[in-house]
Amino acid sequence: MPKPPFGPRPDRRPGPAPAGRKRPSHRPEQVAPDRTTPDVAPDGLPQVSLVRRGVERWQAGHPWIYRADLNGDPALEGGEVVRVVDGRGWFLGKAFYSKQSKISLRWLSYEDVPVDVDFFRQRLALADAMRQRALPGETTYRVVHGEADLLPGLVVDRYGDCVSVQFLIPGTEQRKAMFVELLTELYKPRAIVNRSDVGVRALEGLPQEKGVLTGSLPGPVAYDEGLVRVRADLLEGQKTGSFLDQRENHVMASQYAFGEALDCFSYVGGFALQLATRAKSVTAVEISDVAAAQLRANAAANKLSNVDVVVANAFDYLRDALDEGKRFDTIVLDPPSFAKNKDAIAGALRGYKEINLRAIQLLRPGGYLISASCTYHIDEQGFEDMLASAAADAKRRVQIVEKRGAGKDHPVLLNLRETRYLKCFVLRVL
Repeated sequence: MPKPPFGPRPDRRPGPAPAGRKRPSHRPEQVAPDRTTPDVAPDGLPQVSLVRRGVERWQAGHPWIYRADLNGDPALEGGEVVRVVDGRGWFLGKAFYSKQSKISLRWLSYEDVPVDVDFFRQRLALADAMRQRALPGETTYRVVHGEADLLPGLVVDRYGDCVSVQFLIPGTEQRKAMFVELLTELYKPRAIVNRSDVGVRALEGLPQEKGVLTGSLPGPVAYDEGLVRVRADLLEGQKTGSFLDQRENHVMASQYAFGEALDCFSYVGGFALQLATRAKSVTAVEISDVAAAQLRANAAANKLSNVDVVVANAFDYLRDALDEGKRFDTIVLDPPSFAKNKDAIAGALRGYKEINLRAIQLLRPGGYLISASCTYHIDEQGFEDMLASAAADAKRRVQIVEKRGAGKDHPVLLNLRETRYLKCFVLRVL
């Protein structure tokens, strides 16, 4: 009798496997070939393959690949441009390879193009074009912000006719002469200064370096920030000579300054000088005698006689000022990073809360607190939560007037939160 065309389907579930055979619970994943000795591609570049997790990270857009995501340990010296492939050998892109760092690969391109002098010339031109559009007529700005400008391990700051550079990884260190040539071609600077005296180079097996690469540098360079003229020592100053990431926030601070102002962690006066253009008086607290002397000189050069420089620890000054019953109308807190790694986050938050709590207590009603953090291990929400906790402990109501970050010449790369490191809140204490 024929089966009916409709009705319940017959049970198609397979029966038990024959004796002696076990059905696998899942399809086994094909293991990629070992790449301890990297393949050499037709273009002569070594080839480095990724395990599946690394492939997913690459395709998600993160520009860093960690050592644990490599398929084997490539027998390379570090600093090479490598072809990046998946476990099947399919091309993914090109990257700088680092031998000692936990970050083994830093993205350069998704395209199979030559990574040569013209490649880097185009990247530098692309970076500078954005600054020319965002900051028309300006001659002091960050030219290259590392990965955010598709030039990993390279930081370039322009100070008028001088250029200050950091080479942070073997990939850029080994191409130092090439970058000097390209920067000379682009800007024709009076001097190019090497400020690779940063601790992060140790993670790459590189020593710290500092000096003039080309040209001559007779002394500090001067540039304008709003109504103020400031000087930067490109050889001995912090970072590449100054804190260019805070330039727009420095100028912004003058908008809120009034009455008696306090600037803690002043360095050479980036915020203090701006406050002094509007406030009745400014107390600038700086722990370094050398920086304090430079701050006084900057104030004198700008004919700002209302700046009182105090050489002291800012934590101690805030505590003592509170005990003495002092009050202020405007306070700026711009401390150095309190956390160099994730293990230090809890301690950093305690430090931030301590100074912000005391600042909130020191402000008169209607006063402004400009509070910044350059610790990228603490994100904006974590910083805001800390500020809320400080306000609650101070039993003060606080308004958020602005949330800011680094200037336009310090772009943030989507998928790399490390480039979004600077937080700057403008608060009004009621």
